[in-house]
Amino acid sequence: MTDKIRIATTSLAGCFGCHMSILDIDERIIDLVELVEFNRSPITDIKDVTDCDVGIIEGAVANSENVEVLRDFRKQCKTLVAIGACALNGGIPAMRNQFSLEECIEESYINGIGLDQPRIPDDAELPMLLNQVHPVHEVVKVDYFLPGCPPPADMIWQLLTDLLQGREPSFKQEQINYD
Repeated sequence: MTDKIRIATTSLAGCFGCHMSILDIDERIIDLVELVEFNRSPITDIKDVTDCDVGIIEGAVANSENVEVLRDFRKQCKTLVAIGACALNGGIPAMRNQFSLEECIEESYINGIGLDQPRIPDDAELPMLLNQVHPVHEVVKVDYFLPGCPPPADMIWQLLTDLLQGREPSFKQEQINYD
């Protein structure tokens, strides 16, 4: 049995950039791997989250599958961290909120440029789109937020090491990046 901290990560609606920015901690990722066990993550290709210490969420909540994954993370993870603009305020995916869902679907599948045979997909495996895109904290309780698009690697590293050492994460104002 391992006594390593268990970390799970996922990307919801977004570009996956914040998820990839975890790799920007460069060589420190080797130190991280020595200290943690990855649960659900692209690193492990595990699809379901199980009992975890830290869950890292990036991306906004745009469909029924996002809601399900997010609620599962909240249930399974002692600490939940939302990273990036999409997770914190909906980011680019939330730009569709100024239009009705019907308008978005018609623009994408019926009136879109370059469509050969316009039709709205009807596949049971496609998750149902929500009427509006939501930031993570509107769906579940979030313990920590890392702003940025993406958050700086040093800020991600500090958050992880603070949590691993049982410290309350704290950032200097100059570390916080909103762009």
